[in-house]
Amino acid sequence: MLYPLKFKPRLKERIWGGSILAEKKGKAAGRIDRSKKYGESWDLSCVKGDISSVASGMLKGNNLEELIEVYMGDLVGEKVFEKYGLEFPLLIKTLDCNDVLSVQVHPDDELAAERHNSLGKTEMWYVTSCEEGAAIYIGFNREITREEYLDAVSSGHLVDLLNRVEVKAGDAFFIPAGLVHALGKGVQVVEIQQTSDVTYRIYDWDRVDDEGKSRELHTALAVDAIDFAMRTEDSICRYVPKLNESVEIAKCKYFTTNILQVEGEIAKDYASLDSFVILMCIGGEAEIDADGNVEKMADGDVVLLPAEFNEVVIKGSAKLLEVSI
Repeated sequence: MLYPLKFKPRLKERIWGGSILAEKKGKAAGRIDRSKKYGESWDLSCVKGDISSVASGMLKGNNLEELIEVYMGDLVGEKVFEKYGLEFPLLIKTLDCNDVLSVQVHPDDELAAERHNSLGKTEMWYVTSCEEGAAIYIGFNREITREEYLDAVSSGHLVDLLNRVEVKAGDAFFIPAGLVHALGKGVQVVEIQQTSDVTYRIYDWDRVDDEGKSRELHTALAVDAIDFAMRTEDSICRYVPKLNESVEIAKCKYFTTNILQVEGEIAKDYASLDSFVILMCIGGEAEIDADGNVEKMADGDVVLLPAEFNEVVIKGSAKLLEVSI
């Protein structure tokens, strides 16, 4: 019998990471080295080698791929299972950017399949918190050609072409494959993306690790992945939350993400979705009741609601992200 599922987060050490994830998710993740810099928590993953396992209940210890093999459309939805099979189509992360991330771009489905036998990587960010004056980089600050881009990369002036956007908590950004981007220092985000770990690193701010080594750049691979015609203003998500209503933040063929601000008790009807629903608590506390199966959520928790549940009751005072296909 299925129920609202929590999974064990997988913390990833990163050169740009900090201490927030160890404090926030360390207990749920299990044994970790708190002296390390953790930049990412993979909260729900079906990436090979990093498949999430259930954290509690009678299915504890079973991984996500095993669950899909047994429960198929009851877990992910019939249309999702027909299209993706045993591969869960989304990867959910929490990021703590204690330093600026590399400037990078992701390939689309066609290029990723050709080069890596992988899905492409379209994603979105929701800023959960940030330092004052913190910023991200999305796209270019003017129209440029492929030749101008290559000249800027080779001469070390790429940063001069990047579009810098200051951010605040609650801001959201849609990052399609082909858009050059980077998260800035002092930003914490939830990232919703296709199940892919393919990233082309273009520039890494001339940084080196503890051994004095710089990270690999993928200049040649990246140039063919960049869509130079992309409008960066289209990546800024504009929305107005409404109490006890799902409000769309971003929608594409890979995922739909809503914000749901709960106060009291509401009933959500998911009967027409034919999809799993991922709920992420980004503030407050809530209780999820699916046909008598109850799961509590606090800030930072992620719950996967199987597609077989048509109605779910949510109680509490919380801000949730609601993701489906």
